[in-house]
Amino acid sequence: MGAAKYIFVTGGVTSSLGKGIIAASLAKLLQARGLSVTIQKFDPYINVDPGTLNPYEHGECYVTTDGAETDLDLGHYERFLNVRTSQANNVTTGRIYHNVITKEREGAFLGKTVQVIPHITDEIKNNFYKLGETGEYDVIITEIGGCVGDIESLPFIEAVRQAKWDLGEDNAMVIHLTLVPYLNAAGELKTKPTQHSVKQLLQAGIQPDILVCRTEHSLPMEIRKKLALFCNVKLNRIIESIDAETIYDVPLLMLKEKLDKRVIETLNISYESEPKLDLWKDFLGRLKNPTDEIRISLVGKYVELHDAYKSIVEAFVHAGAENECKVKINWVSSESVTAENVQEKIGDSDGVLVAPGFGERGLEGKIEAVRFVRENKIPFFGICLGMQCAVIEFARNVLGLEGANSTEMDSEAAHPVIDLMEDQKELTQMGGTMRLGAYPCELKEGTLAKQVYDAEIVNERHRHRYEFNNKYLEDLENAGMTASGINPETGLVEIVELEDHPFFIGSQFHPELKSTVINPQRLFVGFVKAALKYHRNAKES
Repeated sequence: MGAAKYIFVTGGVTSSLGKGIIAASLAKLLQARGLSVTIQKFDPYINVDPGTLNPYEHGECYVTTDGAETDLDLGHYERFLNVRTSQANNVTTGRIYHNVITKEREGAFLGKTVQVIPHITDEIKNNFYKLGETGEYDVIITEIGGCVGDIESLPFIEAVRQAKWDLGEDNAMVIHLTLVPYLNAAGELKTKPTQHSVKQLLQAGIQPDILVCRTEHSLPMEIRKKLALFCNVKLNRIIESIDAETIYDVPLLMLKEKLDKRVIETLNISYESEPKLDLWKDFLGRLKNPTDEIRISLVGKYVELHDAYKSIVEAFVHAGAENECKVKINWVSSESVTAENVQEKIGDSDGVLVAPGFGERGLEGKIEAVRFVRENKIPFFGICLGMQCAVIEFARNVLGLEGANSTEMDSEAAHPVIDLMEDQKELTQMGGTMRLGAYPCELKEGTLAKQVYDAEIVNERHRHRYEFNNKYLEDLENAGMTASGINPETGLVEIVELEDHPFFIGSQFHPELKSTVINPQRLFVGFVKAALKYHRNAKES
């Protein structure tokens, strides 16, 4: 198709309107027409990446195959498109300034005064174009984080204005997402917030090409006409984005509103066919018509903010649809779990997932949950720290190793069954220094992991510092805990499991990060299947 076309998605009125979902839905529709599409997110905060942010601040930190710690919107991009993202798909203000200041220190600007325009905006534009220069993509969708009018967003909005001018009107466009609120007292939808938002964009020199209006009520024609007139946007480019039952409905809702068609007209894109969405519709059919329902308890310490476990929740949606059952999540704060109340907290679960996390808070509750499911033969899945808790619990209660722990929680642990990797011991910097990104894992014959994956070697993504301590491997295996997945290059244990149990798997990696609508993650599919079987057996008995 020649040079890549660029679509910029901005937001106004309020944050959390779902720019990421709109961007991912549009990308899905363009991809379904045979186009090669990628999405990137530009975040206006000064952190270099979200790696050191508390999950309560920013939700989950999503890790790409190449080991970049990124915004959780990249998870939506991958889940919708089934295409891998990388470091180039997420850029922050912090990274932009870091790059410019590094160049300035190296003398790259030949003694010139370094300013927001042109130096910062040029650096932003260079990053806009990076993915387009690979020649791999027909369309690059760039989501600008935050709201128009925020001080933080100004350099990005200016860079979008310049990029639109640089690229020409056939090659770049702006989609602006706003809110059209409904006032109960007045009984009507209000367009004023959207008008103000578009005015702010116009003050920055950008005329939006398409308006996507988030709303709880359908937009009548007179409201659409009013928006078109006052925002200077063609009537057929006022797109309604009404609240959906599930985020996976949004591509079909956008198809109905002809969002992809309007984009194709604006950018003069040639495409192969009308959207082919059969697999997507099959998935939605299974998702919306489950034959059964199971209850999975998710034991974690950030359960008040469900976005902290976004990829896990979505992996359950995919695995549930694959098994034609609805997965109902019971959110359990690990700090609240004790030996006395564990039965009451998770006793009625069909399966228990012990979630990843860092630090000591809530650890003993997680270990207690593992003991309960191990002894009561309830399907169990532990991820990262959840896997480490399974090892600690087994070492303490089956092997009888008093004081077994991770050196992350107790540096003087009598039995450090989980320990810091040698190459991590000298590190003082926190950001981007963990074992990050995809690593191979070899699966052992005759194990549950091998059966579930049905593969010799898998590649899964990591984000952790502490590892299974191989000094204890023989003792644990002799007592009945199998290391069923091993990193072939380092010998590090990646998966542990118990034989005499309906489903008991702990993975050091984060399998949830690779689950997509078209390719549900196999461990989640296996876990949901086991929980469904457990549920049906319990009903019969």
